[in-house]
Amino acid sequence: MAKNILICDDAAFMRMMIKDILTKNGYNVAGEAENGAKAVEKYNELKPDLVLMDITMPEMDGIAALKKIKENDPGAMVIMCSAMGQQAMVIESIQAGAKDFIVKPFQADRVIEAVKKVVG
Repeated sequence: MAKNILICDDAAFMRMMIKDILTKNGYNVAGEAENGAKAVEKYNELKPDLVLMDITMPEMDGIAALKKIKENDPGAMVIMCSAMGQQAMVIESIQAGAKDFIVKPFQADRVIEAVKKVVG
């Protein structure tokens, strides 16, 4: 059965790119969110198998959204994405419960490798 994935990124172009990579590899994109607040909302509504979450977003950043999602669902699977390969952010994300971390610009095989590792 195809895994349902929620994509959270403030850039529509990035969401489109990720969606393209995922759907070509047999994953189902359950929904999209353009900021952290919407991500939390959509997560609660859709209960996806996995969330791909950008860190830098308006309203609520990805790390805050990750913490909120994990608060509501400790078993939530989240992979963080960021253009800034800042060690501190990677560490903070992992400590907050992220399962993996992908750096932009994305390479399709790295995205799929991370997704497979987390949800199969």
